[in-house]
Amino acid sequence: QLRFVAAEVSRGLSAADAHRLLAEQSEAGQPGTSDGPSGGARLLVLLAERDPVSAELQEFFLRTEGYEVNLAFAVGEAEEHWLESRPQLAIVELMISGGLGADLCKRLKQHDAGAVLAISVLEARDEALAAGADAFLQKPFDPLELVSTVKDLLGASALVARPAQDSR
Repeated sequence: QLRFVAAEVSRGLSAADAHRLLAEQSEAGQPGTSDGPSGGARLLVLLAERDPVSAELQEFFLRTEGYEVNLAFAVGEAEEHWLESRPQLAIVELMISGGLGADLCKRLKQHDAGAVLAISVLEARDEALAAGADAFLQKPFDPLELVSTVKDLLGASALVARPAQDSR
């Protein structure tokens, strides 16, 4: 999968588009693009980010680790994605929509969202945790720190076993 993404990026696709193509091919059952050795379903992450470049990088690293990612570039769009798909984790840039990220964190936690990771270029750890975030990362952060924090918050790797089928 990584070779496929690297090849597509070298052909000029963005990392996010290469991952989308990989996902489409996986869904179509094309060889060499399976979800992984266990064939499990992938955990969903909502990424609410104000900066498209930062979002693309974060999406790339999360998808590389096997997570499904829904992107949102405004608070309303993020809430809509969350209501439609109920992701296991929301990553919220505190400066999204002119600084409404903390309010988004509060609303997600009030509606029993899964884990919430707040991120910001500002040192806003206290504000993020007060708004209900489960963790905070200050930008710029190392991609491994992002992936490690996501794994810690979810308590699981990107792939989860499919539920056993009832054999009645």
